[in-house]
Amino acid sequence: RSEEAAAWFEAVYSAVGEIPRGRVTSYGHIARLLGKHVADELRTWRQVGVCLKHLPSPSTDSSRRSARWHNGNVPWQRVINAKGAISPRGPGSAARQAATLRREGVHVEEDSMGVFSVDLGRFGWFPDELPSEEAASSEDEDSEGVED
Repeated sequence: RSEEAAAWFEAVYSAVGEIPRGRVTSYGHIARLLGKHVADELRTWRQVGVCLKHLPSPSTDSSRRSARWHNGNVPWQRVINAKGAISPRGPGSAARQAATLRREGVHVEEDSMGVFSVDLGRFGWFPDELPSEEAASSEDEDSEGVED
């Protein structure tokens, strides 16, 4: 991976880690929070999905260290599409994601076609900025008024 790609993966994983338990957001919202306003927004949203698709599992080999970010410490299940549906990525993946969200208290519906969806009005998380950025902004504001 290039340094730019590695930085993007890191930013996505970090941002997804800030989604509160019991809430969901969209691929596009993660991209917006990261400042990826580009002409081809669909491509950027897909890049978020690619990052989550390539999230490794934690190492089960005690002699090997797990990757810094893995599906055990990045809540990948909290990212769904902008319509509130869980995007299937392979056999059983949508059902697994739905089950994981249900364990967090998110109500997931399944329609007659087997499509899983979440009420974004009730469970959606769409802040204007990441909580870590809000904290950094308020710390900067607090330190501006302090004299040495």
